[in-house]
Amino acid sequence: MPEAYLFDAVRTPRGRGKETGSLYTVRPIDLLAQSLAALRDRNGLDTSQVEDVVIGCVTQTGDQGACIARFAALEAGYDVDAAGVTENRFCGSGLQAVNTAAAMVASGYHDMVVAGGVESMSRVKMGSDGGAIWDPTTQWHVGSVPQGVSADLLATLRGITRKDADEFAVLSQQRAGAALESGKFTRSVVPVKDQNGLTILDKDEYPRPDTTVEKLGELQASFLMMGRQFGLDALTKDRYPQVERIDHIHHAGNSSGIVDGAAAVLVASKEKGTSMGLRPRAKIRAVALCGTDPILMLAGPMPASRRALKKAKMEVKDIDLFEVNEAFAAVPLAFMRELGVPHDKVNVHGGAIALGHPLGATGAMLLGTVLDTLEQRNLATGLVTLCIGGGMGIATIIERV
Repeated sequence: MPEAYLFDAVRTPRGRGKETGSLYTVRPIDLLAQSLAALRDRNGLDTSQVEDVVIGCVTQTGDQGACIARFAALEAGYDVDAAGVTENRFCGSGLQAVNTAAAMVASGYHDMVVAGGVESMSRVKMGSDGGAIWDPTTQWHVGSVPQGVSADLLATLRGITRKDADEFAVLSQQRAGAALESGKFTRSVVPVKDQNGLTILDKDEYPRPDTTVEKLGELQASFLMMGRQFGLDALTKDRYPQVERIDHIHHAGNSSGIVDGAAAVLVASKEKGTSMGLRPRAKIRAVALCGTDPILMLAGPMPASRRALKKAKMEVKDIDLFEVNEAFAAVPLAFMRELGVPHDKVNVHGGAIALGHPLGATGAMLLGTVLDTLEQRNLATGLVTLCIGGGMGIATIIERV
């Protein structure tokens, strides 16, 4: 059977997901179209050979509705024969798009697919698409709670303290600041421009590398009132009766940032790529999904990663670098403790606490980040994993070629 290879990956900078953010004036279709165009132009890609454009996007309404994948490809000037589909696996959508592309290539059904993701959180507010995840009746029936409460529950169960989370957050900021200063993201980041070709944003604007533990200590826990006064902590009691009281440790400073951004990744068989004069950068060794308890919700990266490692016939020690999405500080902290991964292998250039988490794009962005970093450090293998709303996890293992 053919194998799926990564030939290139690009992303926009992440802009603050507010009306004051630099990318607020940019339509999400343009964020994505500019990423798709950059992927095409820097590879001299004949887009008539692209069989599908698979894009992750979580809040598919308003500016992000109506299959943004197809219309962004058209906006980017892709050949009319390049189809498009938009996928939603919540926070795992960007990586799911890449995995879907890889599955089609590895199956032999397609030879070349462009994948990626987009989310304009400043223009299309999280939750504005509605749905069962926001419905109180459904939450009571399936036992789901808001992610912030799940994050605090995870921290309580794993003995992760507010101090642990705040120290992790500060290091994420410091690592991101150092990476920006030394140009570690330069290869993949493409500037966002206006209709006149003038640059709007050319680097991530969310990081605050001067953050300190003392400053974070002044912030109030974001989900304390929601959990205790609104009774949502009580929903966890049936499943976790051993937790007498949830320790609410997460706040804006140790949770992922709300940002805008897009990414694009070129996936193809080795034969197809080389026939077009392209050189593969890595191959996909394994992909995995799992479902987890919707109450705890955010523990999915651990079983998903174990499943991916098993499929790849690898062990934790065989992975050189990990990208574990920092949805909340407790997630990568729990991951490192449970799998025995040292922090110097995880999110070495910071993560979503510092850089932000553009929901539908993050997974594809993390894949590009780990690929660039493996090349910069002359390492071989990387694993990307994200927790997912509703109780799921996703993971992908790549190996440089």
